[in-house]
Amino acid sequence: MSGTPHIDMLRSPLGRARGLGSARAGSRHWWAQRLTALALVPLTLWFIFSVIHLSGASHQVVIDWLSAPLTLGLMLALIVATFHHLQLGVQVVIEDYVHDERIKIASVLAVRALCVLLALICIVSVLKIGL
Repeated sequence: MSGTPHIDMLRSPLGRARGLGSARAGSRHWWAQRLTALALVPLTLWFIFSVIHLSGASHQVVIDWLSAPLTLGLMLALIVATFHHLQLGVQVVIEDYVHDERIKIASVLAVRALCVLLALICIVSVLKIGL
């Protein structure tokens, strides 16, 4: 009987299920990850095309390009989507493979803080160049 799981028959079904999570608990995270991935496809293709198009251009041409409102907006959207998607993906990996609860929480918070910090640095840099 050591290989079979033990079910406490005196507990209610709700008591047995409590703490196991809900089927909808991760749906918001899942959707956010999918939507950022979907947004990153055209944004990344636009960025790659732009970098190829701007290769060999002068510094002033690149600044003028980044100063355009549409370009600046797309660049900011790319930064936000990239770092949010990164944070969501690394959080899933940490939650799946780190089993010590204290280390897991600390790691998730550290990754979130690092992603916010790096995103802010990128945003400020792009705004400084583009404005």
